[in-house]
Amino acid sequence: MNRSTTASWVKLMAGTAALTLALAACGDDGDDEPDAADDPSTSASSEAPTEEPSDTASFTNDVCAAGATSADSFKVAGILPLTGNLAFLGPPEVAGVGLAVSDINAAGGVNGAQACHDIQDSGDSTDLSISTASANNIVQGKPSVVIGAASSSVSLNVVDTFADNKITEVSPANTAVDLSGYSPFYFRTAPPDGVQGSALGTLIAGDGYSKIGFLVFNDTYGTGLRDAVQATVESSGGSCVYGCKGDGDEFPAGQTTFSAEVQAVTAAGPDAIVILAFDETKSIVPELAAAGFDMSKTYFSDGNTADYSKDFEPGTLEGAQGTIPGADASQEFKDLLVGWNEAANGEGLSDFAYAAESYDATILAALAAIKGGSNESTAVQENFAAVSGATDGEECSTFADCVALLEEGSEIRYTGPSGIGPIDEENDPSSAFVGVYQFNAENKNELTSTVEGTK
Repeated sequence: MNRSTTASWVKLMAGTAALTLALAACGDDGDDEPDAADDPSTSASSEAPTEEPSDTASFTNDVCAAGATSADSFKVAGILPLTGNLAFLGPPEVAGVGLAVSDINAAGGVNGAQACHDIQDSGDSTDLSISTASANNIVQGKPSVVIGAASSSVSLNVVDTFADNKITEVSPANTAVDLSGYSPFYFRTAPPDGVQGSALGTLIAGDGYSKIGFLVFNDTYGTGLRDAVQATVESSGGSCVYGCKGDGDEFPAGQTTFSAEVQAVTAAGPDAIVILAFDETKSIVPELAAAGFDMSKTYFSDGNTADYSKDFEPGTLEGAQGTIPGADASQEFKDLLVGWNEAANGEGLSDFAYAAESYDATILAALAAIKGGSNESTAVQENFAAVSGATDGEECSTFADCVALLEEGSEIRYTGPSGIGPIDEENDPSSAFVGVYQFNAENKNELTSTVEGTK
């Protein structure tokens, strides 16, 4: 992508409304974006660029050699969900990292060294021993950066391990508010829940619902997002009738039956119910539908706004809505992700959630290393915000273009397919997009509108 094209795109994005917002302000009809409708778990924005970072369909799968460290390579470790209830996020996140490393090496590597990736399993919050073991292995391998985790609870389990060893962690998917400013070695390319919570709460209030109930699991992600949605609804004159902050109605992660919770929330008489969970959603929805609740009045978030066409009877979720943070990258970028995954793993890719955020996390880290003149993780930490645009640099959209500017001594602002704004003082994106989805008769979620939110 040429720099002038990228600059025009970013200026266009910057003109959209912030999240004090009316949701219709930057919404586009889903029929104008057939790829977003066909890819149900994709992050959303109809404002994505039409040209993408890779200039070639030649992909490399640059797995780190045994014994590789930041001393001899730009080593990208990953702590991503290969198993567990967020495993559906693993393939697109891994593909985002792998494609970025391929692009970095095609452009000459980092500080004279080749980039490589070492992806390890994060598991999920139901068994934190998996992420603990992976984090310890990663530390021993002395990486330049760690991409992950997907789960906020998992990151909270490992973030101190990385920080204590001065290893930079960049999550492409964490949204828990508790992680904002948590550590100088922790960054993210996904917006915190205050952005998504404001969008979801505004959507609910805008639909005319004033009494809401929550079915939420006792997880940092779930409770933090619940608090943000509740605050937004209440600020619009509404109220919470079940599952509210401080009431203690949360259920444990991994629970499989929900008759008691469904009976309690429906008895409270809500106008709408917000379900904040992961795989538990597949058990909650049938019980809620069997109880006679109007499922078009249910709302979901990025943890469970997905394709349920194989899980529920047709029409079960028709009319229900959900939100997913992040930009819906163009079809060109999705094709590159599919191409990399086919080359690396022998199969395509049908889910693109947080792939762009994973790609940008990796590219930003490599640019930070170049700006710092070292592949050590401390150099990545010291320069990560700067290359994202925190120092008001010149815009560039590809690794190669950004490197050329850095070599000229310029400050830069990398603007990638995720569409995030510069990293702020709490190591969060200063702005990001949130997509609004609606479930069709086949229980697939389709993009209906997009908003840009700021913290």
